[in-house]
This record gives sequence, C-alpha cells and structure tokens, in this order.
Amino acid sequence: MAVDGKDENSLEQGIHTKDAGRRRRDGRHRRSQSELKCGVRLTHFHRLLASLVGADWIFLMILGFIMAVMSFVMDIFVTLFTDAHRWIYDLSDSHVFLQYFAWVAYSLILMCFAAGFANIVSPQAVGSGIPEMKTSLRGVVLQEYLTFKTLVSKVISLTCTLGSELPVGKEGPFVHIGSMCAALLCKFMSLFSGIYKNEARNKEMLTVGCAVGIGCCFASPIGGVLFSMEITSMFYVAPNYWRGFLSATFGSLIFRLLPVWHHEEETLTALYATKYRLDFPFDLQELPAFAAMGIVCGFGGAFFVYLYGKITLFVKKQKATNSFLMKNCFLYSALVSVLISTLTFPPGFGQFMAGKLTQRDSLISFFDNRTWSNHGIIADFDNDDHLAAWKHPQANVFIILTIFVIMKFWMSALSITLPIPCGSFVPIFVIGAAFGRLVGEGMATLFPEGINTDGHIYPIVPGAYAVVGAAALTAGVTHTMSTGVIMMELTGQIGHILPILISVILANMVSQSLQPSIYDTVIRIKKLPYLPLLRWGHREKHNIHVEDFMERDVRYITLKSTYRDVYRILRSGDLKTLPLVKSAESMLLLGSVERAQLQALLKQRAQELREGHTPSMTTSYRVHFQTSTEESSSASDHPASPKPLKPALKKVAVDEEEITNPYDSGISLKKLCCSQPDIDALQDYPDTEDDTILQEMEEWEEQELDEQVNFNNCKIDPAPFQLVEGTSLHKTHTMFSVLNLDYAYVTSVGRLIGVVSLKELRKAIEGSMPADGVRLRPILASFRDRGIKGTRIETAELHKLLDHQAS
Repeated sequence: MAVDGKDENSLEQGIHTKDAGRRRRDGRHRRSQSELKCGVRLTHFHRLLASLVGADWIFLMILGFIMAVMSFVMDIFVTLFTDAHRWIYDLSDSHVFLQYFAWVAYSLILMCFAAGFANIVSPQAVGSGIPEMKTSLRGVVLQEYLTFKTLVSKVISLTCTLGSELPVGKEGPFVHIGSMCAALLCKFMSLFSGIYKNEARNKEMLTVGCAVGIGCCFASPIGGVLFSMEITSMFYVAPNYWRGFLSATFGSLIFRLLPVWHHEEETLTALYATKYRLDFPFDLQELPAFAAMGIVCGFGGAFFVYLYGKITLFVKKQKATNSFLMKNCFLYSALVSVLISTLTFPPGFGQFMAGKLTQRDSLISFFDNRTWSNHGIIADFDNDDHLAAWKHPQANVFIILTIFVIMKFWMSALSITLPIPCGSFVPIFVIGAAFGRLVGEGMATLFPEGINTDGHIYPIVPGAYAVVGAAALTAGVTHTMSTGVIMMELTGQIGHILPILISVILANMVSQSLQPSIYDTVIRIKKLPYLPLLRWGHREKHNIHVEDFMERDVRYITLKSTYRDVYRILRSGDLKTLPLVKSAESMLLLGSVERAQLQALLKQRAQELREGHTPSMTTSYRVHFQTSTEESSSASDHPASPKPLKPALKKVAVDEEEITNPYDSGISLKKLCCSQPDIDALQDYPDTEDDTILQEMEEWEEQELDEQVNFNNCKIDPAPFQLVEGTSLHKTHTMFSVLNLDYAYVTSVGRLIGVVSLKELRKAIEGSMPADGVRLRPILASFRDRGIKGTRIETAELHKLLDHQAS
C-alpha cells in the first residue's frame, strides 16, 4: 500500500509538472503572439506615418511655409536696418558733414559685411542664382549651389545688402533660396519616403522651389509659377503645375497672413494695392500711348542688358590684369557703395531724385492714383507724406523723374555686378514705374481735363501708366511674359490687363531682337554649360545642318581594341562615354560604353593578372612572383635561403581616382595593367639570372597589354542617341532641349562619322565666340544684314548611299 501511495504521489507530481510546462509554453506563445501583433502594428503605423509625411502635399506645404516665414523675417530685418539708417541720419542733423558721414558709413559697413560674409562662407551665394538654377535644371549638376552653407550665406548677406539700400532686389536671390530649401527638404524627406532619393523627382522639386521664391516675395502665386516656367525650363513637366501652384499659393497665403498676425495690416490685400477706378479704367485713345511705352521699354531693356554686359566685362578684364582694386571684394564693393550713397545723399544731389525714399516707398508713390503735376508744377502734399520727397522748389516733377530714371538706370546696372547676393528684378521694376509715371504725368499735362468720350470726361490716371511701365521694362530685361501677371497680382489691378499685356508683348518683341535676357547674358559671361534658345530672330540658323558644325575627330573603341588601346583612349581625354564600333574599317556603330565600365574592365584585368601566373613562369619562378606583401605560408616547403624571403611581385592597388584623372603623371601603363616585380627583391638571390627574368617579364607584359578586350562583362548601351548628317539645327536644338542631352552621335547609314555636344551646338547657335566666352551684340545689330539665305535642298545622292552600303 505504501508503494502504491508513492506511485500515486509521483504520478500526481508528473501531471502537475506537465501542466506547469504546458502553461509556461502557452504563456510564451501568447507573449510571442502579442509581440508579433505589436510589431505588425508598429510597422503599419510607421508605414502610415511615412506615407503621410512623405506625401507630395505635405512637402509642398512645408516648403511654402518655410519660404513665407523666411521672406517675412527678412523684410522685418530690412525694415529695421532702414529705420536705423534714418534714425542715425536724423540724429546727426546738427551738421551736414555728420549727416553725410552717417549716411555713407552706415551703408558702407553693411555692404562690406555682406560682401565679406558671402565670399568667405560660400562664394556660390554671389549674384542672383537664377542662371545657375537654369543650368542645374538643364541637367548639369551644380551641387555646391544647393548646400546649407550656401543657404545661410545667401540669406544673411542678402539681408545686409538690402539693408544698405543699394538699388538691388531680393526676388532673383529668392529663386535660388527656394531651390536650396527644396533640395535640403528633399534630403530630409528621404528619411520618410524613398521617392525623394530619385534625382528626377528632386529636379522637379527644384522647379517648385523657384516658383515659391517669387510667390513669397510678391504674394503672386500664379505669376510665380509662370515666371519659374519661363526662366528655368525650356520644356515644363506637366505634373509640376499643381505642385507649383499648391506650394506657391500656400506660401503666398502665409506671407500675407503673417503681417495680419503681426498687427501690421488689418486684412489680406495686395502688396502694393491701388485704388484706380474699375468702371472705366482707361480710354481706347490711351492704347497707342501704352503701346509706345512697350516699344520704348523694349529698347530700354535691351540697352540695360548691354550696359550690364559691358560693365561686367570691364570688371573681368581688370581682374585678369591683377588689379588689386577689382580682386578685393571689399574694396570694389566699398567704392561702389560710397559712390551711390554720395549721389543719393538727400541734402546733396539726392534731393533731385528723392534719395531719402526706399525702393518700396518709391513704388508706393509711383502707383499713387493722384496726379502730381498741374502744368508741370507738383501739387501740394503734406510734409509727412512720402510724396513730398518729389517736390523741389527749383525743379518740376518732369525733371526730377527724368533724373531719377537716368541715375537709377546706371546705378542698378553697376550694383548687380558686385560680388554680393543681389537681383535685378526690383530695381528694373522701380525704373519702369518711374518711366511710366513720367509718361502718365505728361499725358495728364497734355489732357488736364481728361479725355472726352461720348460726352463724358475721364481724367488721366498717371499711376496706371506706372503699372504698365514697370511690367514692360521688366519684361524687356528678363524676356518673360509673366511679369504682366505678377504686376496684376502685386497691385490687385485687373482693369488694366489689356494695356499691360500689349506693352509686355511689344517690349519682348523688341528686346529679344536686340539682346539676350539678363540671365542668358550672365550664363554667357560665366561660361555655364547651358543651351541658348533659338528665337524668331535666328531664322537663318534653320538652314544649318549637323554636318556643318559636328566634331569629326571622334575617339572610339572597336571590338578588336586591346587593353593598351583602351588605356590610351582613357588617358587622352575625360570623355564620359565612348562609342563602340565594329571595326575601324566599317565604322558601324554598335553602341556606347561609359567611362566607368572601361575603368572597371582595366581594374578587373589588373586583378586577374595579380592573382594568376603565366604558364611559362609558374614552374621556374613560382617563389619569386608572390602576390602578397606578407611572407608566404608555404615558405617552409622550399629550401632555406640565406636571406629572408621577400615578395618579388607586389600587389598594385589601382585606385579609382588614378584612372579617373587621365593627366596624372604618376600612372604608368604597366602599373595599371600588370604587376611589376620588385627589382631589389630579385637582387637578393644571386643565383637568379636577373637579365633573363626581366627580359622575359617585359615580353610577357607586352603580350598581356596587347590582348584583345573582352566586352562580355561590360554594359553596353545598344541604342545611344543618334543624328543623321542632314538633321537641321532646329531639330537638333529641340532634341537636346527636350531630352536634356549632353551629346549625340552622327551616323550615315549606320556608320559613325561625327559627334555633336553642347559645345558645338552652342557655337552653331551663337556663332564664333571670343576667348572670354562672351559675345555681346551691339544695339540694332539684328536689324542689319537680315537677308535670308537660300533654302537647302534636302536630298541624298543615290550613288553615295550605294557606296556606303558597299563599304
């Protein structure tokens, strides 16, 4: 019975143990199931968060918000700088010399700081940045222009430049700033969505950044998108429409809401709101005056570009001659700042050009709906009104406006040549508005009672002429149509849409016939790799064909090329891609091979030679040609030598940069393709016939270098871009522009006969270029020698075609 009790107890303990084990297993299973569910939920939440944060609309709204805040904060600091300038000037009113010193020194300090900060921190921040963005969107990588360091340098330097009251603007630099913010935001958003690692997608976002930059400066989303399309892209990608409009609209909304939240304005209004009548904005008899303004502004815009080019070339020439004044950014900027500040000093010559007013105050006064003059005498205004700056006891309004236009014209052209972040949009805007105001005041003087239409008298509104003049002159300088839309959004004036568009179109027609745009001129001067446009004034270029300007001396490789041939071709230039032909006799184009692929072939061949041995030398000299720098592990298998065993054949590391730089004198053909023996190591063995070994090795190396290249492991593009010799320049330009090509091969019946790159295409469009890369056309040059050449017969002779097929 005792035994049975023990058995029962042991049985119960076993059952309890099994139950406990089962419960532990069930508990672990439940915990693993809960952990698995929790992991799945976390993964799902991460994916949902990444999809939401990485969505396009989130990116676009963040970009618009950043640009709006940046533009608003910059305007606040610029206002603080200008107010401080006026406060110091008014504080020193006890003596004229103190006022002059305060007026000049304040601008001088800010200008020198802006020039020094931009050139020391990031020289890429100099200028407007629009030409560089055009080049980047063309496909040429300019990564240094899109870095955070360049962004900081551009923002701080631009703020100080605008605070110095130099006649420059922020709209051009803000296009660059918008592109930099878009590029940096793409890097950040790539943490949530892999789509932002795509290069093509990032390029689209750069275009959106350009649109937001303009939209957040003028609160003009529609004009900003259109302006970015015109100045940055030859062919706009359709999906970028809604992206640009969304980001620019949100940015413009935030930019106009911030002053309301800051208690500066009561509600959302246009940046330069006007109060013109809407029931009868203008009379039809005024249209000829608006059209004449457009033509004059076209000539004025072309002359401004020409003047800017001449000044820039003069500065470059002084730098080339090692002029200390031009090489030092501080001295050149300081000299120009002192000159302009002296001329705009209010008690001095500045009293004849309203020198005390800022550019914003000048625009507000030009757009005023009141008439300033009554038969040439300026009307009475309150002393607190900014319009009082245009009143002078010894000069009427026409003299003051004329002096203002002339002085600001050359001052603006000189200022944008300085090594500082600056734009030309706002200065041209102000000059055009002043010219329009001058014409409007003249019309008001000619028709003091207004224009009689069907018994009704409608007075002349000079401010409307200022609006039209600003849009027309800006269009003549930038060669854009969107300036008219920007002007309508900027002033809220939709009633003068017809005069604005007429003047903008006429200004574009005249200026495009005389000079390239201000941005294309900068591209030419800086020699940026950008393809110019074929405009309507280049009709004779349509009769030029590829065979007239292609490069006939083409470096190529064949299926029978040796490693020596490939190496020599790589060292002869820095071509990124080489054509592959069947043979030198047939020249039948089979495809193209990238430079990196050929470098990989050479490296692979060098690796094979280091790891392998030739049949003739393996048995006799196996010990002497080891491929490791360490002692051989099998050295004990061989007879002992009186000296330590040294490697005779050392491992040669072929770095990528060695092959990439074809002009490095340290690269030798044998070092690249063959492993060379250590001569000192051979001398350690007196019983070795050194001369015989060296001679046999040299023969072996020559044989290996002359071996035919194996292209089986090489990626070959079987369909590179090709043109035929009869392709017109117009078609070639269109193909390069649409596809963003850098080069194209020219073939005739499949045979390679030449190559066309951006360099040859630009020369064909612009003609022969001088050494400095700039070719400025004199004024009215395009109206001379416009004879159209005879059309070329597009035929191919049959016997030439048969000869090509027979060969």
